[in-house]
Amino acid sequence: MNTKLTLKLDGDVIEDAKEYAKSRKTSLSVLIENYLQKLTSDKKAKHRITPLVKSLSGIVNLPKAHDEKDEYTNYLIDKYK
Repeated sequence: MNTKLTLKLDGDVIEDAKEYAKSRKTSLSVLIENYLQKLTSDKKAKHRITPLVKSLSGIVNLPKAHDEKDEYTNYLIDKYK
């Protein structure tokens, strides 16, 4: 269902956005709708765990004192000796 939305924006921004939309053969409304949809779906996607990652979770058990940064530093030192 489409609903009307009124926004107050700088006139230059509106004109630039209209030109941008026109150059892509779309309307400003569709452009803004797609932007807002992408913006809100990214937020949801950040918390989604793929089945592959979920299946791999818990496979490696590291000691509590394990420090990844130290391990990587030692790796780099050995690599560039």
